[in-house]
Amino acid sequence: MTVAPLAACGSGEDSTTDVAPARTLSAAELEKATVTTADLDGYEVQRALSATFASRRTAEPSECTPLAQALGGSSGYAATARVARSVSPNAKGHGVQLTLSSHSAEDAVHVMDALKKSAEKCEAFKDVMADFDYEAVDVRSGTDYGDDAVSLELTQLLPGDTVRVPYAVVAVRQGATIAMFTTFVRPTAGGKSSAAEPEPVIEAQLKKLS
Repeated sequence: MTVAPLAACGSGEDSTTDVAPARTLSAAELEKATVTTADLDGYEVQRALSATFASRRTAEPSECTPLAQALGGSSGYAATARVARSVSPNAKGHGVQLTLSSHSAEDAVHVMDALKKSAEKCEAFKDVMADFDYEAVDVRSGTDYGDDAVSLELTQLLPGDTVRVPYAVVAVRQGATIAMFTTFVRPTAGGKSSAAEPEPVIEAQLKKLS
């Protein structure tokens, strides 16, 4: 996965790049670019609450904070605009929480970098605000969406540590927009299942965002 450069590098001389700077979408443009039920065969899409401020969620240890924030569909960077949706399958399957956040081009890159660095450092952490523990944080290989992407799997521990909830979080940067997709598997005692990437939802959303 490669982050597109914002400027080309030269050897002491002015240089330019053929890659246009990523454009920050307005609230109206972001709404228009968000998937609806009509865009997803077999799913229902409903509005969910969202806000543009930077996430206040924190984690212990602190370097895991971007992971806790991503679970809520946000980051440590304020957004110009943000929308959230709950995507539910009409038949068998798992629901998806989707957020789209419009940033400056620089902040969009920083959001992805912070999340990936956090995932590399953290194997387990506590979401301080929600008071949940997470373990088995792992970066999935082979994810290739948008201009930059990272796919994570982790497990939430419910009180008593006997019930484990597998989660999948996929973050994608498309230009200056960050799309986050979160899904989980229903709790099972001693279960060892994993949550899959919600590929149909991701692909439909990125197609509409393009």
